[in-house]
Amino acid sequence: MNILQFTGAVEIGLIYSLVALGVFLSFRVLQFPDLTVDGSFPLGAAVTVSLISVGVNPILATLAAFMAGSLAGLTTAILSTRFKITDLIAGIITMTALYSINIRVLQGRPNVSIIDKETLISQLKTLCRPLFDSFTLVAVLIFLVGGMVLLCYYFLSSQYGLALRATGNNARMARANGIADRRMIHVGLALSNGLVALGGSLFGQESAVGDINIGIGTLVAGLSGVILGEAFFPSRRLIVHIFACVLGALADRFIITIALNMDGIGLEPTDLNLIRAVILATAIILSNAIKGIKS
Repeated sequence: MNILQFTGAVEIGLIYSLVALGVFLSFRVLQFPDLTVDGSFPLGAAVTVSLISVGVNPILATLAAFMAGSLAGLTTAILSTRFKITDLIAGIITMTALYSINIRVLQGRPNVSIIDKETLISQLKTLCRPLFDSFTLVAVLIFLVGGMVLLCYYFLSSQYGLALRATGNNARMARANGIADRRMIHVGLALSNGLVALGGSLFGQESAVGDINIGIGTLVAGLSGVILGEAFFPSRRLIVHIFACVLGALADRFIITIALNMDGIGLEPTDLNLIRAVILATAIILSNAIKGIKS
């Protein structure tokens, strides 16, 4: 692995760590198997790229992507809690609808380019370049992801965050203690998909294109980050759990980069989702093995 491949793996890994944080909120904190992720990631990219392409400020476009992802998660939560649709099916319904919505957001095209436009990434790179030179984008992403990690930690440590975690642990007990469990699910899924859409927004700005197909395999990538992080850094401490998601996403991307660039294996970029599936299966097996040894 050369320095260019290493830097690229770190950059994409940091972007996907936001997906891992979102998946952590839904799958681990709320115990809600949310499949909306595969739709909210490209939604974030589509909203940001489309707004930037018509001259909207990149910061506002990025915030709009977060809000759009939050609305997608809220839709899934309402389908599940209000209309009693099974969690998995509610996510599938929203994810399926988002495919068509994303095409409409992209002005009826499968992809939109903003290669000649200024983005949040390019603005931050300009600010950080005097300090970090060739690793400017990595520094920018570390700053952004680090900020989101701290925000997640402080939110989940707050009274509201504790109520959210209590709902995930035991919704009936939380309800008996006066916690509005439906509201917690609404807020949790909205934040989860908002983070995923934010990752999609940064991905779209980093690659300068919004594409309808970038969401394929997003859920698997997020789960891989969460489970790899738990396998490598098992702990009951919340901050370790959150930080492990970031490290797991980086590990996932490094494994993919090494696999695609290793001579003699014969893997192609089109095998990306196959590699992700193998990584996820291996991570789950490893995690279960570690738990078996401890017990």
